Amino acid sequence: MKLIVTAFFMASFLSACAATPNLAEQGPDTEFNYSGHLQPNVKRLRKHSPTHLLFVGNSYLYYGDSVHNHLRRLVEAGGVHEGSTLKYKSATIGGAAIFDHNIDHLLKPESLRVDKPFEAVILQGGSAAPLSDKRRRQFTQTIAEYSKKIEASGGETILYMTPAYVKPHARFRPDMIEDIASLYIAAANDNDALVIPVGLAFEEAYRRRPNMQLHKSFDGSHPSLAGTYLAAATVYASLYGVSPVGNSYDYYGAIDPDTALFLQNVAQDTVKAFFDR
Repeated sequence: MKLIVTAFFMASFLSACAATPNLAEQGPDTEFNYSGHLQPNVKRLRKHSPTHLLFVGNSYLYYGDSVHNHLRRLVEAGGVHEGSTLKYKSATIGGAAIFDHNIDHLLKPESLRVDKPFEAVILQGGSAAPLSDKRRRQFTQTIAEYSKKIEASGGETILYMTPAYVKPHARFRPDMIEDIASLYIAAANDNDALVIPVGLAFEEAYRRRPNMQLHKSFDGSHPSLAGTYLAAATVYASLYGVSPVGNSYDYYGAIDPDTALFLQNVAQDTVKAFFDR
């Protein structure tokens, strides 16, 4: 039975899902309220403040200088950990689905030259994973298989909810985020895993500022630098339980103060509402 997530944000969610950078009207810059019918069971990591993280996915992770690099800088700037203690690795294959990765190899510390097993492994699926029953089954089965292996290695499984397509992508549709969220939350709940609501953060940022460019304009799929920053801020708040609001990291001045603060607030509001923290 297909799980449907509805009414993600305020009463205007469905129309807001259609908001893309092509729209001229700016949405309200207010805190949103997550009210999806399918709720995440896991609210926090068992390992409260991990220093050894592995990201596994595709170009959605490595665009814009890679999510794991931005996360490291946010963690250092926020005083959560010193940089010398952090072992973040990112294993990405362009256009890959989760099952394209050799998880057995990646989970061995010596394979990626880390000093101990990863405390948490973040899995990011292909953008087309929610678009057909066959792909949803493949995603669900792979997450179940890989979660057992991650658990056996001493780590926790985390799912990275991808953003929906926007225009001009040929497969853009206003309600795509419903299929993405339902797939990721259900898979996370089935495997006692945390899900990071990156896709919901993108939706909320577009609701507040429809003209914002969070995707690459040429494809409506890959994240822009601002999109990658928002994703990293959402990961930061989800994993460490620390608000990114006011964090001094701005990609060495490449992200202007207003934009950085806006994205930090969106990330914090999304995480707070999603996990009911």
